[in-house]
Amino acid sequence: MEILKLLPAGKDYLWGGTRLRDEYGKRIDLTPLAETWECSVHSDGPSVVGNGEFKGKNLAEVLEQHPEYIGTKVADGKLPVLVKFIDAKQDLSVQVHPDDEYARKYEHQNGKTEMWYVIDADEGAELIYGFRHKVTPEILREAVVTGTLDKHLQKAEVHKGDVFYVPAGTVHGIGAGILIAEIQESSNVTYRVYDYDRVDKNGKKRELHFDKAVQVMNMGVAPDVKQKPRMVKYYAGCSRELLCRCKYFEAERIQVTKGFSFSVREESFQILMCLDGYGQVETMDAELKPLRFSKGETVFIPAGIGRCMVIGEAGLIKIRC
Repeated sequence: MEILKLLPAGKDYLWGGTRLRDEYGKRIDLTPLAETWECSVHSDGPSVVGNGEFKGKNLAEVLEQHPEYIGTKVADGKLPVLVKFIDAKQDLSVQVHPDDEYARKYEHQNGKTEMWYVIDADEGAELIYGFRHKVTPEILREAVVTGTLDKHLQKAEVHKGDVFYVPAGTVHGIGAGILIAEIQESSNVTYRVYDYDRVDKNGKKRELHFDKAVQVMNMGVAPDVKQKPRMVKYYAGCSRELLCRCKYFEAERIQVTKGFSFSVREESFQILMCLDGYGQVETMDAELKPLRFSKGETVFIPAGIGRCMVIGEAGLIKIRC
């Protein structure tokens, strides 16, 4: 058992930019480079192991051979999360994701509840989160046809360090100028409601999924998404901040100034996304070499590996189920 450094799959969606390559060292020959799927077993973009015994193998293949790496908390033995970096140079489509019940029945995969951590944002950048007032399918259809959907959507100004929890069924859209880390269910089901009449590189408009979207969408008034104070706990060598805890995952922001110690028990794997800085993660097993990482890299730590230590100066998001 060893800690795995992951090599991501890339996506060249038309709204993407170049920051993931220019600032985060992603050696992926795609322009634009909109997303990198950092820790993924999804068939639409599996990540690959970049070190050790399993170097060159898809993470999905490794975890099929070693389901114990995922942990006892996951009943079906399948990695329940997908972790991404997203660079929105332009607005994403107005979209919604179904819940598990609908997605498993009609799409044969999980639904998609997600969380966004804002790594960076241009001044004045905004995102879409739910509706300003109650709507109906008829109201929405007319708004899409007439290009007036915007008047029904709640928008939130975005700043570096903001966190947004986006349950399945919430209409949403990441705005231009926002760079985020996304933690989500392992799924790739998205229903586009509106795409600003854009065309792809072949001159074709992207498909909309209005009829499915209105079946899964929460059409009530969106909750207040103003940022609430979060508690930061300070320790010798690091600080820790809980970002999100839901039925699918837990995400924590770790700022390492010297060292950070934590346990990886049999119940769950853990994932470290490095947002800035550098360091190394090591275990109590003297036979396992420390694994170095730097800004933009992601590592997967198998369940049951025991006590770990991160040494360095780094900003991390730590994910577990």
